[in-house]
Amino acid sequence: MSIVVEHEKRRRDILKRALDVFVDEGFEDATFQKIADRCGITRTTLYIYFKNKKEIFNYSIKQLLLTVEADLARVRADAGLSMVDKIVRVLSRIIDLLEKNRHLLTVILDYLLHLSGANGDPNYRVRRRTLRLRHILASMVIDGIKAGEIVPMNVKAADDLLYPLIESAIFRLTVLKQETVADLKSSAALAVRLMAVNR
Repeated sequence: MSIVVEHEKRRRDILKRALDVFVDEGFEDATFQKIADRCGITRTTLYIYFKNKKEIFNYSIKQLLLTVEADLARVRADAGLSMVDKIVRVLSRIIDLLEKNRHLLTVILDYLLHLSGANGDPNYRVRRRTLRLRHILASMVIDGIKAGEIVPMNVKAADDLLYPLIESAIFRLTVLKQETVADLKSSAALAVRLMAVNR
């Protein structure tokens, strides 16, 4: 009797378990064998799904980000919230997610810095990977302006005001090793409310 393998389900399971390996071991010390062991499969089977650990890492992060984006999309679609409240809630959720995944965040930061050391400008690599999040924030500001809830302003300037709060959370959690960045949620709410038409 042959065993039916649901390849997409197995692939998602591998990515989820691999993320735990990267968090526990760091990118450099995570190996194909350690990932295979955590997944309960052989290295040969793992090669059916992925060609190397860099590909696994990138897909793992992409899968996590898709989950985050789906959560942010639900907030944006909530008709019971004003645009100002939606932006505050999105920033709060992002900060909570960063705090919850501080170890993974450290691994990602180390990975990006390692890549930039070998392949050029670290600012370019980080910026390229955060562009989607910046776009979400900018489009929400535009929607708020169109709805008359946010004062007309330069959207890039608004994005440059809001996004550094996320960068600050990342810096505090990974470099300064702070236990919490809850105060940044208050700062984010204040910054967004200052942009509101009815302050």
